[in-house]
Amino acid sequence: MKLCPAGLLIIVLSIISCGVQAQKRGNVWCFGHEAAINFNSGFPVADSSSVISRGSCASICDSLGSLLFYVSNDTVSVTTTQLNGGKIYGKDHQLISGGDSINSQGWYYELIIIPAPNSNDLYYVFSIGVTAFYGIYYSVIDMSLNGGFGEVTQKNVQLQNFANVDCLTAIKHGNGRDWWIVFRQYNQLGSNNLYYRYLISPNGISNVYVQTIGSSNSTNSGNITFNSTGVNMMFTNLMGQMEYFDFDRCNGILSNPRTIFPEQSAPFTRLFWDGQFSPSGNLFYTTLISLPGVTDSCFLIQYNLNASNIAMSADTLEIGLLMNNMSHLKLGPDNKIYLSSVYNNLQTISYPYPDTVYSIYNSYLGVINSPDNIGAACDFQPYSFYLGGKRTYYGLPNNPDYDLPALAGSSCDTLVSQNELAGAAAVGSLHVYYHPAWEKAFINASNLKGKTGKLLVYDMQGKVVHSEPLRIQNGYYTMDLSMAGYANGMYLVTIQTEKEQLTKKLMID
Repeated sequence: MKLCPAGLLIIVLSIISCGVQAQKRGNVWCFGHEAAINFNSGFPVADSSSVISRGSCASICDSLGSLLFYVSNDTVSVTTTQLNGGKIYGKDHQLISGGDSINSQGWYYELIIIPAPNSNDLYYVFSIGVTAFYGIYYSVIDMSLNGGFGEVTQKNVQLQNFANVDCLTAIKHGNGRDWWIVFRQYNQLGSNNLYYRYLISPNGISNVYVQTIGSSNSTNSGNITFNSTGVNMMFTNLMGQMEYFDFDRCNGILSNPRTIFPEQSAPFTRLFWDGQFSPSGNLFYTTLISLPGVTDSCFLIQYNLNASNIAMSADTLEIGLLMNNMSHLKLGPDNKIYLSSVYNNLQTISYPYPDTVYSIYNSYLGVINSPDNIGAACDFQPYSFYLGGKRTYYGLPNNPDYDLPALAGSSCDTLVSQNELAGAAAVGSLHVYYHPAWEKAFINASNLKGKTGKLLVYDMQGKVVHSEPLRIQNGYYTMDLSMAGYANGMYLVTIQTEKEQLTKKLMID
């Protein structure tokens, strides 16, 4: 059946309308000491929750912004032997059925919630073990049970048994439906540069992908952050390392590592605690934490990722003291960045707060109101969002971008491809064939929208082993690329233009 232009317009507008309505799955944050924020009004409103967590927490809403459930860890200390301090609370702020004893220990990025693809009712809670117990685990929540309040149907299923860096995160696959779970192994006997990924699809949890890339990490305290499109990733750690990567949402491959800061040796002057990209991805914000006996000051710093020397672009926006340690950064649905602080009066331990311990430091969040602006123009306002009588610790919700769309123009956006709209232009395609006798890769691309770009070949460590400019003629590009001298194994062939990026695997054997 053909659609008239008016009918097509109605479909397009309906899709746009549904897309706008769906951008609310991360609109309620539950964190800190019974604190919460609701963004459904278009601006933040202080609310309350049952969380009492110095760090790890995550929450998820339905597509209309109504809270479904949240998870947190109320373990008193990461040095305790309690291994399963995670709790899952429903929309009524009570524990859901089976929602106790989730494996986690009281770190900061050890819990995350992922909706099961192609399901309206099933959700995963992933958790990692950093110190006293090891591994990565998942639990399954079915929200169709108990009258819509949910029930844990599988709990603490182990996927790996090694120690992890405290940096569990997730990013949507380029198809806009599936998910990549991303984390790092921690080597207690030394350091390594291993990144791990699981694919979450309608078929469940796929086998782990392991990639060796970038600089070695020698601490269990780190942070992985993606930019708003998911194509760049930053890793920072407490030893002062900052490393910037490209990320392919179609195949989960990291590439092009750029070390902005290497790890430090004592005495430490750079203790990265958390990081967050600005909405455009052009700027990156970090907090440098203070530690007794190491440094008594904490810092909020902005870096310009377009600068020729990113490290030298550092702009210190705020300096704090040990008693008001600036900690986690989180980009809100309103495109402002929120900053939590933990209060330590140097006489009382900072967690859990006694009922009498209230101050400006733990009763407010700082806000970067215009995070895409450089320097003072970003308008950072410390202690400017009042939590309505609730309090904050280090952590803010470890929520991924639940509503990140498919990567338009990529080789894997077929689920929500523009071809689904009548009359839409064909999506570019890339074909690669390797001829072993001739030791050549025959590369053919069609329906390309760009005019110029690059041909890139990556090895499986993410290193660029070949790069050359390319020019597109009438949407087509062909190349016979000599692979003589290349080691046997898997490679990634990428065509990158000003309008798209296509990638195919190439096997040499």
